[in-house]
Amino acid sequence: MALERIDYADGAVALTGWLARPAGAARGAVVLYPTIMNVNAPMERRAQMLADAGFVTMIADFYGVPVIDFAHARERAEGLRADVDGYRRRIGAGIAALRALAGDLALSAVGYCMGGQAVLEAARSGEDLALVASFHGILSTDRPATAATPIATRILVCHGDADPLAPRDHVIAFWQEMDAAGANWHFHSYAGVRHGFTDPGSDARGLPAIGYDASADYQSWAALISLLGEVCTA
Repeated sequence: MALERIDYADGAVALTGWLARPAGAARGAVVLYPTIMNVNAPMERRAQMLADAGFVTMIADFYGVPVIDFAHARERAEGLRADVDGYRRRIGAGIAALRALAGDLALSAVGYCMGGQAVLEAARSGEDLALVASFHGILSTDRPATAATPIATRILVCHGDADPLAPRDHVIAFWQEMDAAGANWHFHSYAGVRHGFTDPGSDARGLPAIGYDASADYQSWAALISLLGEVCTA
């Protein structure tokens, strides 16, 4: 099924979202934040999977320009994430774009890799969301939540314990941050599992930090659909 183009903006920056609609009545709405490579085939597949599960889903746009290759994506990502306020504003633009289409549907945000970091930043910044779910996302932040900036949204983190981009000291720091902010969080950690574990194409990249894991992919997806079902009927 072809995705529907959604034009939106972050100030003067034109952005393009891609929307997948369920065949029947929608159970909720999800903003899908992609990997550092922005909109690509694996993210389109995830958007369609969420639509098939009953959720209106829009893939958000990080950059507003096509990604040429990984080096180009990394350059764009580093520039975007260097400014916390600007990064959170870009994330919020995607949420606002789908909220305008979703009506009264409960709105959640799901992210992969860089997108996982993005949805956690959305929670930290106080976005009004039913759930944020991070898959092999970056856990660290330049502006952690505190008791003075409590987190109201539900949080799901699905994490590979052998992911060098989110080592155990980052995990512990994240738990402590979430406790300090009074967050309601679920943290699923999969033993021996590396970064990128939900993408069947990860092994083909030949990078030691990255690898697909069928069991972690299955279990993390089941956790997401279960929790989305809970928050969308609460």
